[in-house]
Amino acid sequence: MTRKNRKHIKTAREILLLLGLSRAQQNERSALCLLALLNLTPETDWAEAESPLVGITPIMDWVREHYQKEYAPNTRETVRRQTMHQFVEAGIAVYNPDKPDRPVNSPKAVYQIEPAALALLRTMGTPAWDDNLTAYIARHKTLAAKYAMQRALNCIPVQVASGEGILLSPGEHSELIRAIIEEFGPRFAPGSILIYAGDTGDKWGYFDSERLASLGVHVDSHGKMPDVVLHYTERNWLLLVESVTSHGPVDSKRHAELASLFAKSKAGLVYVTAFPNRALMGRYLGEIAWETEVWVADAPSHLIHFNGVRFLGPH
Repeated sequence: MTRKNRKHIKTAREILLLLGLSRAQQNERSALCLLALLNLTPETDWAEAESPLVGITPIMDWVREHYQKEYAPNTRETVRRQTMHQFVEAGIAVYNPDKPDRPVNSPKAVYQIEPAALALLRTMGTPAWDDNLTAYIARHKTLAAKYAMQRALNCIPVQVASGEGILLSPGEHSELIRAIIEEFGPRFAPGSILIYAGDTGDKWGYFDSERLASLGVHVDSHGKMPDVVLHYTERNWLLLVESVTSHGPVDSKRHAELASLFAKSKAGLVYVTAFPNRALMGRYLGEIAWETEVWVADAPSHLIHFNGVRFLGPH
């Protein structure tokens, strides 16, 4: 790495310190991500900083091309969760400014330097830097709160119980989770209590770990939870629901995984696959495990039983 390369990286790390980023983000990886957000190559002056829309993989490609720093493909999530997420939370980067309701797990997700941060960073190394930094920091919390509010507006509200709600990241996956909680639960497990709801932005979107533990199940961060867990208290059942929008249903392999994860449950286990519509369900019919249930959001009052003669009879 050349001296010019190191100089920009060193300056970027100093900036992250001055802007109040935590120690975990005052590293070379985060400095390089900041430079990528600004399209600041070693030959570019700070005054020439730009504000391209850029995704995680393009950031890593840019870093390799301009600063000869190679990151393995499996570090993509580290860049997203340990650098870019904090940049967004701090208000120095904006997430999906071109389409704020884009799903969190979309391959088209992009980031952009926040306009006030860009204006500040363009003055790095000039006589105006100190005064501009002081003014920026003075209104920094207001800026961060503003963008946090905008992100919340794009989230999907889910009614958990009377007077209580949660927010899930935008996208069709979260829309189906909302339907499971608000449509499926009241119809087929009335009075049930939500124990867990996953989120594409935060895998542990909602988790009542104490209630689950009281039923004999202890799950750590490595446990591969279903998308929704409901406790049907009247019958003491745990409904384990997989929300299928892009990944598969409760097939035999997933059935075995869930049976193992909830093996010590004091409640009976009911396995459910939820689809947004019958067209998508048709693609997975051959994979759905026996002894499970299927629910389709566009026909919310019906269940499809993959469990043999128990329900055979006149209607």
